[in-house]
Amino acid sequence: MGNRVFSDKKRFIWILSLLLLTAFAVTSGISYQVAHDSLSKQIKDNNLPLTSDNIYSEIQQDLLRPIFISSLMAQDTFVRDWAINQEQTPDDLIRYLKEIQEKYETVTSFFVSESSRNYYHSSGVLKRIEDINPDDAWYFRVRSLPKSEHYEVNIDPDSADQNRTVIYVNYKVFDFDGNFIGVTGVGLAVESVKRLIELYQQRYNRNVYFTDRQGNITLHSELYQGASNLQDSPGLEKLATRILTSPSSSFAYQKEGQTVYLNSRLVSEFKWHLVVEQDDAQSEQKLLTTFWVNIGLSLLVTIGVLIIANMTLGKYQRKLEVMASTDKLTGAANRQAFEEHFAKVLTQSVLDGSPISILLMDIDHFKKVNDSHGHNVGDLVIQTLSHLLKGQLGEEELLCRWGGEEFLILLPKCSLSQGGELAERIRGLVAERELSVNGSQINVTISCGVAEYRHAEKAEELINRVDIALYQAKEQGRNRVVLSY
Repeated sequence: MGNRVFSDKKRFIWILSLLLLTAFAVTSGISYQVAHDSLSKQIKDNNLPLTSDNIYSEIQQDLLRPIFISSLMAQDTFVRDWAINQEQTPDDLIRYLKEIQEKYETVTSFFVSESSRNYYHSSGVLKRIEDINPDDAWYFRVRSLPKSEHYEVNIDPDSADQNRTVIYVNYKVFDFDGNFIGVTGVGLAVESVKRLIELYQQRYNRNVYFTDRQGNITLHSELYQGASNLQDSPGLEKLATRILTSPSSSFAYQKEGQTVYLNSRLVSEFKWHLVVEQDDAQSEQKLLTTFWVNIGLSLLVTIGVLIIANMTLGKYQRKLEVMASTDKLTGAANRQAFEEHFAKVLTQSVLDGSPISILLMDIDHFKKVNDSHGHNVGDLVIQTLSHLLKGQLGEEELLCRWGGEEFLILLPKCSLSQGGELAERIRGLVAERELSVNGSQINVTISCGVAEYRHAEKAEELINRVDIALYQAKEQGRNRVVLSY
């Protein structure tokens, strides 16, 4: 009976596969023929990707120039020598920035010193950068860029004229030994860039705009009537992810009853996507007819696929989604992932009789770190600790972010004494680690509780015991490990 059921299921899968192949072959053939007849001449005469390439070439001349200028400033021996020599003659740097601005016709030029945090501008020293000032967050964001990224492009109000919006190129500056010493760069007026986009649109009769990696529309002409984000643009919401994850792509979508052809290209220097669109109302009726034909022919196939997917994959999909959930700040697992993983580890433990231990640790006096240095620095401390903990764990061991500054480690095949040794080693490593953040040296310690799973014990009881051990570690003076016997 079982073999017969298996044979019937196998036969059904083959029939379904054949049905899918046949249906998609027929619908694709019809779609291709109709689309080819109506669009071949349009594509041949007005090649949208070629237009995008032409516009990109002009961008190389018009918009990438500030990046080149900022790069030269960051490598300038005068700027680096001036910063290294204690910024003794501010007027010399101000004169240099003014000459840069006048020579290259930028709307602003600047240098921010890491040592003094002074904001030098072509018009003078504007202010002192502060990590508690939201308007200065850009500096610390650029400062924290990965080593492979030397600059950032962003749009902000002009520091010297709040009524003017500027496209900034913020470039990291290093001394001759590779140490970070500040940020320099120039800016373009948004209005001038918008005029360039309008020029592109008039020249090529296309709709042109830019988006950042999150899909936010960063630059567009005055004639642009779309949404502020690709995810919110009618017809584009389903294509947004594919556009933003591809260096070059071509799509067609429906907008206000018309078909719009879109070509996107990543401008890697700006980390923005150039999007060029063209309406094609002439072939709309044929493409719409093709769409409904495809829907009709594929309807039964779609229903069959959905039924099978729901029956065989639904339960596993939900489990995978739960297991895949992680903490955004640290990349560690969250509580849901812990519960799923603990259940599996417990099952294996029952089969082979191996022990299970857990560690619950908490950063001592973490509130003082936030109060003294700000929450951004506090997040950096948490991320650093998470990275350190991951480096001490094996493949089968799981790190979870349990709370604000609490971490839990699940240790399969680990006894209480072994867990205590690991906890003590981690505690020592953390105590010896010194963080240098914004010119300040930060030392943190951790308190840790360790507990071993008892036979027939519930997960909640195990967590409660290790939590009590952690509490005892804090009560006994912190920076210590307490075992729950």
